[in-house]
Amino acid sequence: MTEPVTFDRVGRMPRLSDTIAEQLLEAIVAGRFREGDILPSERELGDQFGVSRTVIREAIRALATRGVVEVQSGRGVRVIAMDTASVTEAMSLLLRGESMIDFGKVHEVRMMLETHVAALAAERSTDAEIAQLETLMDQWVAAGDDVAAASQLDVDFHRAIATSAHNELYLVLLDSIAGALLENRRATLALEHSHAKVLGEHRAVVNAIAAHDPEAARGAMRTHLNGVQEAWQSQQPPAAATP
Repeated sequence: MTEPVTFDRVGRMPRLSDTIAEQLLEAIVAGRFREGDILPSERELGDQFGVSRTVIREAIRALATRGVVEVQSGRGVRVIAMDTASVTEAMSLLLRGESMIDFGKVHEVRMMLETHVAALAAERSTDAEIAQLETLMDQWVAAGDDVAAASQLDVDFHRAIATSAHNELYLVLLDSIAGALLENRRATLALEHSHAKVLGEHRAVVNAIAAHDPEAARGAMRTHLNGVQEAWQSQQPPAAATP
């Protein structure tokens, strides 16, 4: 008996509308269509691609869902700005819906990101940006025992450092995990003596940035984030003893 004849599995072919959506997206990313431009009509695109208007409509709908274009009644399809807010929102929703992503994992990413950002801020920050950090420090002192105010100021402080690194992608990444850290901020800042401790750690970071000392800024941020982790661990219930 001869061996049975076998065949490789055939992969799913992309739909026509998906292929057209990708081509339109490539044209937008390449700058052939710019923000505010109106795309050709469904009829014109259908003629160019050799497909029906229904297929074009599906492709446009896919791009609109991705926040690349918007359909304006009576005016056509307009290219819109692909801003960082949509990226931040998408990543925040991912973290909110993923129960397996705990504080320890978020902290690991934060340590990698923020120590590097602090060093860049020390290299790149302007006098105005350093003055903004000093203003936030003054506001932190004035907040006293107001945990809600201190928590928001902590967010603003770390965002200001990311802004001082002069790379908007760092701010996008930081904002994407901010929601996952907010409750932790409130809990740790409510601990006795935590406010003064964090204030001192922030001061060390600002001093290093103001001195334009990247390694000192990196080290000061690492010390601060290690302190945050220790405060978080102090609040965790003791692990159950194994039988």
